Amino acid sequence: MKAAILGNAGETPAYGDFAEPPEQDGRTLVDLVAAGIHPLVRSLASGSHYGSTDIYPLIPGVDAVARTADGTLVYTGFTKAPYGTMAERMSVPSGMHFPLPAGADPTRIAGGMNPGMSSWLILQDRLNTLRANPNGPKTLGTVLILGATGMAGLLAIQNAYRLGANRVIAVGRDAAALDRAKAYGAQTVTPTDRDETVAALIDAIGAEAPRLVLDYVWGKPAEAAFAALARPGLSEDDAGISYVQIGALAGAEAAVPASLLGGHRISISGSGMGSVSVQRILAAIPEYLNLIATGKVEVPVRTYPLAEISAAWKAAADSGIRAVVVPG
Repeated sequence: MKAAILGNAGETPAYGDFAEPPEQDGRTLVDLVAAGIHPLVRSLASGSHYGSTDIYPLIPGVDAVARTADGTLVYTGFTKAPYGTMAERMSVPSGMHFPLPAGADPTRIAGGMNPGMSSWLILQDRLNTLRANPNGPKTLGTVLILGATGMAGLLAIQNAYRLGANRVIAVGRDAAALDRAKAYGAQTVTPTDRDETVAALIDAIGAEAPRLVLDYVWGKPAEAAFAALARPGLSEDDAGISYVQIGALAGAEAAVPASLLGGHRISISGSGMGSVSVQRILAAIPEYLNLIATGKVEVPVRTYPLAEISAAWKAAADSGIRAVVVPG
């Protein structure tokens, strides 16, 4: 079959022939309709992600819209290495594919599910925790997003408002994407050097701490956010601050000041492969499929034939627009 093939870590995939996935009990062969080139896909393929394997050559891709033998369009994934979703055919668990809602655009589903779900579950869980506290606030209040100019960050803005956030502060560098963030209703901050970024964050946050921080970048930007949140006089309500690290595009490490941990009600946790149960993810998929299908969240995509995987891979870093591979 034809596929995107990655020969070694860090290379650009090439179009070529790859062995068909073997038939296995409990798994179903389906045909590619659309697959997104997400940052997770690139990170896994580069060997830099904690979930990367050392199996090469491989087919990249973690999720896709596919067509079953009876013609049904489904959202699916969970392929087994060295197989991914960017191939004419893929083998997926028989019980882990979800029919697309009527009228859904397969390319937007493929481009939006992975980045959108990265914040949707966190926002839902935080809201449920707030509502379960009889004495605390019942809304998300202010949500701060670091790395808000990528597809995941822009979807996080939309998700936060869908779930009732009063205010979203979006931090990122891409000017065009920041304009879109403003159009979605977010207050924006453009990071510069550390001191100026800390000052800008302090000004944007104001007197009341965010109830949730979504961090797609970690590294130095996280340290700037920690400094802004650690300042004396910042007021937290009974909810405190929940800081969730999702990505590490700016570095794998960030120093947390003792003044933040000791002087404020804050929890710092991570969200990713291994920290969220498969069952929890699967349960939330139908709802988010419907949000994309009905246009309640906006997912800009740019499609490329599978034969143009090398060009698609190089274009995938464009902020706020997801490159999606389709057959051809």
